[in-house]
Amino acid sequence: MRPTPFELVFEPIADTRFPPIRDALAAAGHDPRDRDRFLMVKEVATLVRELRPEDGVGEGMDQLVAFAHHAFLLWHAGVPVLPITREQLALLLDGADPGEAGGETPPAWYAQLPERRIWAQVLEESAHEPLDGCFVHELPDAGLRVLGIFGLHGERAGFSVVEAIGPRPRNLARPDGSPLFDSVLPGGHAAGLHSLGGTDELLELGWRLRGLGRALAAAATEH
Repeated sequence: MRPTPFELVFEPIADTRFPPIRDALAAAGHDPRDRDRFLMVKEVATLVRELRPEDGVGEGMDQLVAFAHHAFLLWHAGVPVLPITREQLALLLDGADPGEAGGETPPAWYAQLPERRIWAQVLEESAHEPLDGCFVHELPDAGLRVLGIFGLHGERAGFSVVEAIGPRPRNLARPDGSPLFDSVLPGGHAAGLHSLGGTDELLELGWRLRGLGRALAAAATEH
């Protein structure tokens, strides 16, 4: 597998910076998934400040905080990574949904997708970027938090993040009637590419990945 964003940013510091955050949350009796409580820990404020680029992040502070929170929860869960094959991804995007299989996914995990298969326009009028993968964790109210990591490659110093939160979307459809995840890139269909049409589709992808994770966990248990 190629390096994950967690490995690139947090692996060198996680085992020294995250334990005090874990201990502070546990001592206060707070659910680690509660982002407001997470942000009240002084070590978190220090960490986010150190991760902030020298020229600032402007409106990107929420994205930086989201990345730090997802990374902490991934570390807290033992850094589980679910590599998705091209065949599995194709089935999921075409509508094959494993549903509520009997297995259990970890509390938080990273789904690493095949390279350059799904693209999205993160910012209006910006170039489309490939989706490397998604951080996923379940919320106490049965919703999901999904953090998509876009534009991660060796020639770029950073990457883009987009977060989608909530229950599974119902009756999700594109305004133009095209299928969900259908490519909007010129020549995308011929190349076998897909696109995310917005945060609702990112959230739906997270739910489908959750179903696949549960199916794989159930199969592993059977063996």
